[in-house]
Amino acid sequence: MAGLTLLGGGPLLGQTAEQALADPDATAQGDVSVTIYNNSQALVQDVRQLSISAGRSRIEFPDVSARIRPETLSFAAAGAGIVEQNFDFDLLTPTKLMEKAIGQTITLIRTNPATGAETRERATVLSTAGGVVVKIGDRIEVLRDDGLPVRAIFDRVPTNLRARPTLSVTVESDRAGSRPASIRYLTPGLGWSADYVALFDEENGTVDMQGWVTLTNQTGTTFHRADTLLVAGNPAGGSNTSNRQRGSTMRPGTETANREQLGDFYLYPLSERTTIANQQTKQVSFLDVQGVPAQRRYAREVDWLTNDERSINVSSQVRFSTSREQGLGDALPAGTVRFYQRDAEGNPQFIGENGIGHTPMGSVLTLRTGDAFDVLVLAEVIERERISGTEYEKSSRYRVIEDGKVVREVEVENAKTFWRTTMRYTITNAKPSPVEVQLAQAGLDPYWWARDFRVVLEDIVGRQVNAGRREWTVPVAANSKREVTVVFEGRY
Repeated sequence: MAGLTLLGGGPLLGQTAEQALADPDATAQGDVSVTIYNNSQALVQDVRQLSISAGRSRIEFPDVSARIRPETLSFAAAGAGIVEQNFDFDLLTPTKLMEKAIGQTITLIRTNPATGAETRERATVLSTAGGVVVKIGDRIEVLRDDGLPVRAIFDRVPTNLRARPTLSVTVESDRAGSRPASIRYLTPGLGWSADYVALFDEENGTVDMQGWVTLTNQTGTTFHRADTLLVAGNPAGGSNTSNRQRGSTMRPGTETANREQLGDFYLYPLSERTTIANQQTKQVSFLDVQGVPAQRRYAREVDWLTNDERSINVSSQVRFSTSREQGLGDALPAGTVRFYQRDAEGNPQFIGENGIGHTPMGSVLTLRTGDAFDVLVLAEVIERERISGTEYEKSSRYRVIEDGKVVREVEVENAKTFWRTTMRYTITNAKPSPVEVQLAQAGLDPYWWARDFRVVLEDIVGRQVNAGRREWTVPVAANSKREVTVVFEGRY
């Protein structure tokens, strides 16, 4: 229908719809409350003052979400009960208007570009598949975008086309009169996430953190002056999303934040009512803390039997706490933390970002911001030697039973085989200041039968984090390198 101007020639959808078409900011919504969850679901509660007739009548609720889940609808009005509900989501567009006019007669107005003279013809719409086909008198014509001005005038707007998404309910009322009527429903398309802006002061070992709520509305409807409540957590249903946490760790805290909770979720109410426009992203501040203790960390995790061909840049990380004392003092909803650091002229510059999940208060976050330019680690397998065990292990013993009796016992004997592995880690530091590198050897517990291992020699005392991981904090002087040698003995 390119090149056509579509006009309605008669009354449209009643006074509310006409007002909506005349004023894009007009709304039939009442007192709106919106509860938004992290899984792209929202609970909308809308209380409107309506005049309800006695007996059975139909009530229309324009300006509901175009993605409403009708099965979740709840209606409440004093003395009235719902009998039936319908949701009209076919919105008034030029394409839909022409599709609904198939089999009906419309008026086509053509303008002669040379003289400006207009000619009117009555046409019956036959098809809109791949183009508009009409019958004018005894001829069939295809309306094409040939540059000639053509207008289509419709006698009326079909009753099932709406200027805005509309919910209609049939109610049975025991009396007539004006009263509050509320609807409550769930809708996808209205979600929120948290975004954090962190200004890292490496010299003083602090970070200033601002938290922003980012609201996204893709419901097809604007929610006007909504009382908005955000729920941090992942309730079942919808599509739960999680933030990527690349090369970062979170040690969970055990402190309760000073926020209202709903079941297992934290609530983050917005302090003022806000309009959440359709197809809009809106940001509202919810956290602003300065001077939180923080430190730079460098780290690399080495897989078992890694033999690097070249030195690998270590991860650059920022560590801080969310505790009440010496921390942010709040529970953090899932989101993205973006770090900035001032340059020599004092201008904040972006140095990296990472995602966090829902983080209890009192947690310690170690977030990777990127790879360090000047600090690298070369991991090498220096020697690997097979060691024979001095004993044999009865690794399998079972009984053969026939007709309910033990006829024989079988033993399978396997010799234990041990390996002595010498690893060397060479750490280079081209920075003009000393650094500490958190070096980790992973993969020490690959299989259930290989858990018998020990460290027989290490240049620096390490700590066994768990059965499969050992870590060392290695200080490296400025403009220097340091080698760390560790000898492991085990089954693998």
